[in-house]
Amino acid sequence: HVQLVESGGGSVQAGGSLRLSCVSSGYSDCASDMSWYRQAPGKEREFVALIDNSHTSRYADFAKGRFTASREHTKNTLYLQMNSLKPEDTAMYYCKRVFRGYGERGVTCPSPDFDHWGQGTQVTVS
Repeated sequence: HVQLVESGGGSVQAGGSLRLSCVSSGYSDCASDMSWYRQAPGKEREFVALIDNSHTSRYADFAKGRFTASREHTKNTLYLQMNSLKPEDTAMYYCKRVFRGYGERGVTCPSPDFDHWGQGTQVTVS
């Protein structure tokens, strides 16, 4: 059973910073991509940033230059450093992990057909 737990959200003033964390349980030997999404009230969930299994990162346009994602494979942990926050960054931030279906040392890995989500952490910028 894959679990993801986000933390680090809170309320900050415009221009401030926050660092979000996402810890995923288990399957450290399985290849996976991890990403951040966010959803503001009344809006659809949108992509923020991704770090794939090869540590290649990709960002939404609004995140470039302000947000930095990082990842510790051994700890199954994903981070999002958010600087120069704006009121429009207010949203629930979610972590997602998608497995690639293979891993090291012949381990059995979760199917790549499913997206695994955390419960989210609220970020409010005023």
